[in-house]
Amino acid sequence: MFEIRVICDPADTDRVTTTLTTTFVTGDVRRYPTRDGKRTRLYLTADHRPTPADWPTPEQAYAGAPSINSEIGWTARSLADAECFTELGREFYLRKAALLDRIALLDEPDATDGDATETAHAAALMLLDMDQPGVICDPRAYVRQQYALALIDHQ
Repeated sequence: MFEIRVICDPADTDRVTTTLTTTFVTGDVRRYPTRDGKRTRLYLTADHRPTPADWPTPEQAYAGAPSINSEIGWTARSLADAECFTELGREFYLRKAALLDRIALLDEPDATDGDATETAHAAALMLLDMDQPGVICDPRAYVRQQYALALIDHQ
């Protein structure tokens, strides 16, 4: 991830912004006038567009995963064993997000909305917020990548 700063003529800001957002994965563009007020400063966080190898498919990410029923049991036991108001660790949130992603894939493989999809997306956002990885990507793709890496680390 890197920060881009551009100083340009105000008439060029839309063209410059469009070019940057199509070239890189970017966050929100922040616009400020220069001190003399004649030009515009643009600031944005950017990252290289991920390659397909960086983001495993669901089949690749969950190939060695325990069954969905097993993960439901693990999640329930983790919650039952935790004291009230206990902050759970990253492993819990990663496994929970992966579980919900897998359920959403079964429920609606090609859908972009629905209860299971929305719940999986919310859990993925929670993991992204927790990790703050500095990448801008599809939250569920991030869960799959992290889950696949965690499976490799545990083998």
